[in-house]
Amino acid sequence: MASRTGLAAAAAIALTVGAGFALRSARSFTVPDACVLGAADCAEICRGLDDQARSPADFIALAAYQLGPERPILLPPANLSMPAPVDPHNVYAGAATGLFSPAVAGQPSRVYSPNLVTGKVDVIDPETFKVIDSLAAMPSPEHIVPSWDLQTLWVSADVSARGGHGGVAPIDPRTGKVGKIVDVPDSYNIYFTPDGKSAIIVAEAMRRLEFRDPHSMALQGYIATPQCAGINHADFAPDGSYAIFTCEFNDSLAKIDLVRHTLVETLPLTPGHMPQDIRVAPDGKIFFIADLIGDGVMVIDGDSFGQVDFIKTGIGAHGLYPSRDGTKLYVSNRGTHSLGGARKGPGSVSVIDFATRKVIANWKVPGGGSPDMGNLSADGKWLWLSGRYDGAIYAFNTGDGSVKTIPVGGMPHGLTVWPQPGRYSLGHTGNMR
Repeated sequence: MASRTGLAAAAAIALTVGAGFALRSARSFTVPDACVLGAADCAEICRGLDDQARSPADFIALAAYQLGPERPILLPPANLSMPAPVDPHNVYAGAATGLFSPAVAGQPSRVYSPNLVTGKVDVIDPETFKVIDSLAAMPSPEHIVPSWDLQTLWVSADVSARGGHGGVAPIDPRTGKVGKIVDVPDSYNIYFTPDGKSAIIVAEAMRRLEFRDPHSMALQGYIATPQCAGINHADFAPDGSYAIFTCEFNDSLAKIDLVRHTLVETLPLTPGHMPQDIRVAPDGKIFFIADLIGDGVMVIDGDSFGQVDFIKTGIGAHGLYPSRDGTKLYVSNRGTHSLGGARKGPGSVSVIDFATRKVIANWKVPGGGSPDMGNLSADGKWLWLSGRYDGAIYAFNTGDGSVKTIPVGGMPHGLTVWPQPGRYSLGHTGNMR
């Protein structure tokens, strides 16, 4: 009994630093209140405390305590029944302008933006660029994630300061109403296997991936990733055989075998990187990974799992979004290296040509800003991004780079634009195929 109590305590609030803010020993991206207030040294403080406090074995023990011992996941290979590609040379061909699935018929066009400070989801009419609703969600909402079958928008939420809640909540995109919260230990992000048979709950604070029923969220099994600190973003091989997840806090990548549902390996990158969002190239041969510290995009060969190139973009590269025709990659640059953020920083969007791997345009936020997470409008004419540290939503005109700014307050994060073209969603803010 003492051992069980000790493990439970290890998962609870364990440390106090400075001006009274609590730090959970199972770290989350938004752990200390000071980050919300913009403390520049927040990231280093959190990293140092967590690394001293926990070992990989601790995360394995925590998973066993919360979910039971890790066992083989008895699911069919995720690549066997996934939909065939629309174009074998362009994984994004099925999400081109106008290619809406019948499944989204009757769903009104909206922008949904979760707010880490208010705990609400702001709803914007993309035609008028006005906030038309604010939905009560739960503490620390991180991302709005379209389900594989395009029928639900899931709100993910992580374990963070001020009573963060690790649940997931469904939004009905037809009515705009929030359903009952489903409790899970942590849900920084959500992805879906290419065959649609599993939701992958990214339990960043717990360093594991939980495979769950994509409708009920009942647990199917989990994969511990104890060497992947800050596991958060992912993308998938075109054939659905594997996924690559980024490990934000220890400069690594984790490769997951989706045929056997196992961890293949955790790859340490060369020093000086902080991997963020990740997207596969249209031809599926390489992956592009935003690098917050390196101010650019790493290029990784997915099969050999090695770095082959680096593309400089702007300060604090974070989010990646392919154009509707699959020829360009939009990169949101936060304008800061600090996880605590900075208001009115030199935030920007860089445009990379997929074919040449060259930056062909840079668009700045007038007066400074912090473009973070989002997605393209259905017609590809607007890139919608949260202004994470400036309490705003940005809409970048993809024709000329001009920007519209919509104030929302607080700390907006992983917004989605909905509906989007595509046959199915692989998760995050709308990784469509």
